[in-house]
Amino acid sequence: MGRRAGVETTGVPAAAGVRMDWWAVPPGVRSRVEASLGSPVDHAATQAGGFSPGVAARMRLADGRRVFVKAVGPEPNPDTPGLHRAEARITAALPATAPVPSLLMALDLDGWVVLVLEDVDGRTPAQPWRPDELRRVLAATAELSALLDPAPVEAPTVADRFGGKFRGWRRLAAASARGADDLAWLDPWARRHLVRLAEREAGWTAAVAGSALVHGDLRADNVLLTGGRVVVVDWPWASVGAPWFDVVAMGPSVIMQGAPDAVGLLDGHLRARGADAEDVTTVLVALAGYFLHQSVQPPPPGLPTLRGFQRAQGEAALDWARERTRLP
Repeated sequence: MGRRAGVETTGVPAAAGVRMDWWAVPPGVRSRVEASLGSPVDHAATQAGGFSPGVAARMRLADGRRVFVKAVGPEPNPDTPGLHRAEARITAALPATAPVPSLLMALDLDGWVVLVLEDVDGRTPAQPWRPDELRRVLAATAELSALLDPAPVEAPTVADRFGGKFRGWRRLAAASARGADDLAWLDPWARRHLVRLAEREAGWTAAVAGSALVHGDLRADNVLLTGGRVVVVDWPWASVGAPWFDVVAMGPSVIMQGAPDAVGLLDGHLRARGADAEDVTTVLVALAGYFLHQSVQPPPPGLPTLRGFQRAQGEAALDWARERTRLP
């Protein structure tokens, strides 16, 4: 799966973590992967986009085949192997017609989880976003949700998947009430409306109910543009809910990364799909609270760049929510 290097070119945080080189994987694991592939790895090019702390590399095998390999061990982040296993299960069960790279094999080797996927010759959307590419991706989300509604894969609901996370405003309000955080770092508008935001956030699980399988973590770095397709990669967070959820979840990163009239394009797309305006705003408020609360937490092991990216997304989500709520 081709990806551009995750460099920061727009003055905003790049969606890029700290990758491991394929050749740094323990030799015993590498040799068993090569045995399963039936050919040695001749060349491995690390792809920087995305936050997983393991290997993400386009590979050319000695026999000329090309594959994309994701691999992670128990260090530095103990949660990532489980995400790779979830991605393998979801990807393997998606319809063959879905614009998703095929899973060729998944291996559990001495605590390492290795996914071998179809190598897609594509690129991530330009940054800042080009309006034509944003429209293309938005159209693809509508097509994908139609294909995946009802969900063809058993997965948790969006509410169950993110219910423990989307409590940011309530956590910030509680921290403020007990004097643990004066919230001086928070936007004055958000501080002024903290109680209202926390109350609205509490209704997000009902607002996001639905029967479609959604990606759950859609951003530019999880999309590949090819000559004729928009390919969506990295599915560990897939869940079942409202078919427009991915657009709302992607929106803050689009706004942050820059696109002419991003909010207008996003709002217009959601209206055209018949998404309830109040439900969209409620989910967006919850998303903003999540990103902002997470942004002031210690960085997860092996993910040193994540909090800055979340802070920028949180500020973009807050701007979008402020425009939609029209609170003074």
